[in-house]
Amino acid sequence: MKSLPKPLKGIVVPLVTPLMDFDTLDAKGLEKLLEHVINGGVHAVFILGTTGEGPSLSYRLRDQVIDAACKIVAGRVPVLVGVTDTAFVETLKVADKAAQAGAQAVVLAHPPYFPAGQAEILGFLEHLAPKLPLPLFLYNIPSHTKLVFEPKTVKAAADIRNIVGLKDSSANMFYFHELQRELKHKPDFSLLVGPEELLAETVLLGGHGGVNGGANMKPKLYVDLYNASVARDFAKIQKLHDQVMDISGKIYKVSSYLRGLKCALSCIGLCSDALAEPFSPVDADGRKQIQKYVEELGMKA
Repeated sequence: MKSLPKPLKGIVVPLVTPLMDFDTLDAKGLEKLLEHVINGGVHAVFILGTTGEGPSLSYRLRDQVIDAACKIVAGRVPVLVGVTDTAFVETLKVADKAAQAGAQAVVLAHPPYFPAGQAEILGFLEHLAPKLPLPLFLYNIPSHTKLVFEPKTVKAAADIRNIVGLKDSSANMFYFHELQRELKHKPDFSLLVGPEELLAETVLLGGHGGVNGGANMKPKLYVDLYNASVARDFAKIQKLHDQVMDISGKIYKVSSYLRGLKCALSCIGLCSDALAEPFSPVDADGRKQIQKYVEELGMKA
């Protein structure tokens, strides 16, 4: 069984949840996708996050995804499970399910809907973290939650037992560097960046890695870019970073990040392009364009 490194480093793939329809798991697609990313060398798998449409899925389906993913991964890499919810008790239930299934950690964004101040957020974490059966990663994604884990709050949270890291999807590098300054006393606290366009500079400047959606499609590209950044191989970094920017500038720009990503995975033959409500797949014209880009970018299962 793969244990959770401290700090967790490398490429954590925020796994797409393959669906047959808005409430039916594409079980074969999930297995194909997991084998694809593990064979591509990713260092961990993160299910039921934003890319995995976690907050849009029924609790029954979330439980099914947790069981199936942990069984398929079978301890080869750590599995992180998104537990973000509006209800404290439901977060605990999903975390308990993750632990029972064999996951290694859970990931939590701010509880959505109600605005909360930093003191309330910290109090929430102080109440929640000791009750969790697994280590906890914070998830800063203000575009979705409309709230931020302020650097001082993260510094205080890092002293709470069981909180081991943070994924930042703000695309704000000033914020990320503030976190690094606040957490110098916590070398085992993992700092990971979400936007793949910032992976190389994040690692070069001391970050621990990325939680990058493009790794669903081309896992080895992101693993190679991470390794080149650790080695400070600037010629290789530039070449690989350009490929990452090609994906970002083509696949994600046809419609949106998630719709483009799921369409590309369908074109590659890894899983269905169905999405949870309220979203729908890319239209026929968009699919033709993404199919063209998939071929140009050399993507394959």
